Amino acid sequence: MDKLINTDNLTKIYRLGDFEIHALRGINLSIAKTEFVAIMGPSGSGKSTLMNILGCLDRPTEGSYFLDGENISGFDRNSLARIRNRKIGFVFQTFNLLSRTTALENVELPMLYNGSAPKNRDEKARKALSLVGLEGRENHYPNQLSGGQQQRVAIARALVNDPAIILADEPTGNLDTRTSIEVMEIFQSLNEKGITVILITHEKDIAAYAKRNIGFRDGRIVKDEIVNSPQKAKEVLLSLPPMEDEEIV
Repeated sequence: MDKLINTDNLTKIYRLGDFEIHALRGINLSIAKTEFVAIMGPSGSGKSTLMNILGCLDRPTEGSYFLDGENISGFDRNSLARIRNRKIGFVFQTFNLLSRTTALENVELPMLYNGSAPKNRDEKARKALSLVGLEGRENHYPNQLSGGQQQRVAIARALVNDPAIILADEPTGNLDTRTSIEVMEIFQSLNEKGITVILITHEKDIAAYAKRNIGFRDGRIVKDEIVNSPQKAKEVLLSLPPMEDEEIV
């Protein structure tokens, strides 16, 4: 498979006065197009620092980061912002939705930065919301949606610019078990459509839905394993007992 992400001796050092914190210690990592990768590790292991660099939110202190064959390690902030908007979709634990903005308007936000015409923004946002099962909820505000529905809006927002990669940082951290599995079903469906998914998680049962598990500790990769038989979220959902008066999430 074609390599989408490749890092060479990726190092990140944070300097606090006279102290140095080595967040990443020479990471060599390749991720191919259409992979579904879960990155795990305790707090302070370096996984969030790696995600910030892969997502063009930060730059390494040393080493190289190639995205789709292009070395972007030394790009300035404006160049990194353009790449983020064009190639990367983000999903966060806390949803990061604007509270006074409808679901449709929240999903349209990334397109405001690339000059999309209003009609095109509306059409693409509605399509993205439909893709995550929220057709008919376009005009709801976040406080009118369940936690699972809010995360679906966040996923639709991540999809709206047709990214090559979705980076999801603890996307099930604020959700109950059933809703978490429903969100993982969406990620698996998107991955089957050819989108590369990189998931940061503390939870082994969530990592079991990915095709590859990478473990971090003290700024280094300590595990990199292919998951031969990933959990199928759709099958797990079918095995769960029905909930009384269950709300659609």
